[in-house]
Amino acid sequence: MSGPLYVPVLPARPHAAEAYRRLRPDVRAALMPLWNLPPLPAVAPAGLHRAVRKFVDPVSGAHRHHGGWIDAPFAEDAQISSLADALFVYSELGRLRPVTGPERTEAQQTAALETARSCDGVGVRVRVTTEWDGDTAEAVRSLLARADPAVPVDLLLDMSSVLGDRPDAGKEALRALDALVPLTPWRTVSVLAGGFPRVTGDMLEHGLREEPRTDWHMWHEVRASGRAYLPLLGYGDYGVQPAGALTQAPTPDSKGGPPWGVLRYTTERSFVLCKVLARGADRIAVNRRAARQILDLPEFRGATAGAGECWLRACADGPATSGEDTGGPTEWLWAGNVQHMTYVVRCLPIS
Repeated sequence: MSGPLYVPVLPARPHAAEAYRRLRPDVRAALMPLWNLPPLPAVAPAGLHRAVRKFVDPVSGAHRHHGGWIDAPFAEDAQISSLADALFVYSELGRLRPVTGPERTEAQQTAALETARSCDGVGVRVRVTTEWDGDTAEAVRSLLARADPAVPVDLLLDMSSVLGDRPDAGKEALRALDALVPLTPWRTVSVLAGGFPRVTGDMLEHGLREEPRTDWHMWHEVRASGRAYLPLLGYGDYGVQPAGALTQAPTPDSKGGPPWGVLRYTTERSFVLCKVLARGADRIAVNRRAARQILDLPEFRGATAGAGECWLRACADGPATSGEDTGGPTEWLWAGNVQHMTYVVRCLPIS
């Protein structure tokens, strides 16, 4: 295939930018993230440039010589023009391509297509949250008709959250691909899905918990279909956060938040989850024990597998009198995403 092996759908947040930065060079070269600006409901158009720099500067700085996409899927109508201007500089640098979709407003589509003329193409993100709607193909056809024929277009088929309540997601993905792939000579085609569950405290009361990688199972169903376009397809997921995490608006920095968090580890078929503490007298002991439980998994790939495993080893083996390396929400998320993205790249076929 000529496109990326792997398209992780990531929030433009510090923990995700740090995870991308900590990937090994060969892993980073195999993926192209789809970065998402968070909702900015309290930001007036005049303040959007500053808000965009806060979220996108760390992402752009981590990219350097590798490309990706930057999307603002939650933009309000009044913000579209200012957001397009603010994001243009990142696309003009050639690192982050603009994104649009058939359900976006005409103003947003026009802004993305105009930006695409000055950079390396545009991503067309087609979301399928339930069943495939055949009318969507006509909407995509109309969008493509407005694009400059000289501008490359990438298809990002986003199945959104694919958990156990969507057993037919693979069939719906194939219906969508059957309709969309023939519309144009896409530069790349990627199938994205979020299989990480929403974690609640009561899920983790009895030690390690395994949750099925339903998005990965859907991908294998698509790959087993025998379609002629399969060599074109790249795989994508939402990393180690549920798809709904992208919709969370930024909150003021504070020492608050829940008193617990989650260590995450990815195996062939499951996400392994383990509860850790953000504060409290037992925090150090509980967090080191949680990391040791993951290290004891038969599927643990060793501390040399990547920065995520290295962090877990340090957390497990650190001193009982100091909790500096037992982390907090930011460390737990970047470590989980690093090990996940590294493992996914290692599992995907090169051709």
